[in-house]
Amino acid sequence: MAAGIVLLGLGLLALPCGAEPRCFCQVTGYLDDCTCDVETIDAFNNYKLFPRLNELLESDYFRYYKVNLQKPCPFWDDNSHCGMRDCAVQPCPSDEVPDGIRSASYKYSEEANNLAEECEEAKRLGAVDDSLSKETRQAVLQWAQHDDSSDSFCEADDIHSPEAEYVDLLLNPERYTGYKGPDAWKIWNSIYEENCFKPQNVKRPLASGREDDGGHTFYKWLKGVCVEKRAFYRLISGLHASINIHLSARYLLQDTWSEKKWGPNITEFQQRFDEVLTRGEGPRRLKNLYFLYLIELRALSKVLPFFERPGFQLYTGNKSQDAEMKNLLLEILHLAKSFPLHFDENSFFAGNKKEAAKLKEEFRLHFKNISKIMDCVGCFKCRLWGKLQTQGLGTALKILFSENLIEKIPESGPSYGFQLTRQEIVALFNAFGRVSTSVKELENFRNILQNMR
Repeated sequence: MAAGIVLLGLGLLALPCGAEPRCFCQVTGYLDDCTCDVETIDAFNNYKLFPRLNELLESDYFRYYKVNLQKPCPFWDDNSHCGMRDCAVQPCPSDEVPDGIRSASYKYSEEANNLAEECEEAKRLGAVDDSLSKETRQAVLQWAQHDDSSDSFCEADDIHSPEAEYVDLLLNPERYTGYKGPDAWKIWNSIYEENCFKPQNVKRPLASGREDDGGHTFYKWLKGVCVEKRAFYRLISGLHASINIHLSARYLLQDTWSEKKWGPNITEFQQRFDEVLTRGEGPRRLKNLYFLYLIELRALSKVLPFFERPGFQLYTGNKSQDAEMKNLLLEILHLAKSFPLHFDENSFFAGNKKEAAKLKEEFRLHFKNISKIMDCVGCFKCRLWGKLQTQGLGTALKILFSENLIEKIPESGPSYGFQLTRQEIVALFNAFGRVSTSVKELENFRNILQNMR
């Protein structure tokens, strides 16, 4: 057995020779509702995009994320915060966060950056207004209004709240924390049962404590609903699968007084994705991960004009690094645009305009509700990554549904119709980084299982 890989659980120590196909034999070929196949995504992600994206996410602009982890759960009384040390999040001391990020999160344009350097003592955006040009002041006002507009798919944190703190994502990686059982199940059950358009009488496959018919009724229902509702479920399922892959890939293998050792737990992976152990659900979950990948990749390809503007900067205060990271960002976005088999989002919200608008609003409100549920997660590290990834996916959906506004973005000057906050930018790329990492980790698990045969 390869070093650094753990096998746990009775009945799984001696796996049959078909163990590898059981996880992956159905995770191949074309995806439902798409013209793309799994193999094309694997090759594109693992050998082209993933290495560049990893480098970008290690930069100062993308590693610091401001988040309020103290917001109370809005749906039920919950004091069941995880007391385990691996659930804890260590916020950044303020002097470790680059000045350009800490002092003002609205510094995107070259003009705003230059003006802001003269106003480092200002604590609030309002104090800076008097020193801004009329054009820039209008742009900042538009940005602030846009953040609260009905186009948002997420319940955004108030980053000016005293309880909001910067977190270094590289020092708080997403991995196994021990957070599981009824509390964790309650979160996902609330998401699936109350926010995925599913009628109460249709039971999810493998729902805890319920008898099911192998998913026949559920998938018959799912096949019969409109493409938008089917896509919504698949996005949430894909996000759930991605999170489970991270927990399986970075599992606590050894915990002694001298060291902690993290690595892939093949049994944990199989319990979540093996075709036999999950009664056919595992491969479906993995295919939904690839669907999520396509949606977020499509958003990156669509948002290129916003980032291509000469005045846009990934501002941290380090001019040379900021320029270098913007070049890398544009390289990634051009690479995303070059992907040959993009998802066609034009199938969403087509047909009768009135019905389409109503469905789009339902879609948005359901997803916004899911972002609120993240404040009910008892493990702070899980809450951090849950909030970031839902905001990232919400930002991707916002981009896909704002195509007309993005096409009208001028090459220079402020963008009034479409805007992204720094929080949304950081969440968008880190969320896609998580999905990209999951696809890469699948290659690793596939190789481990093949070597065990």
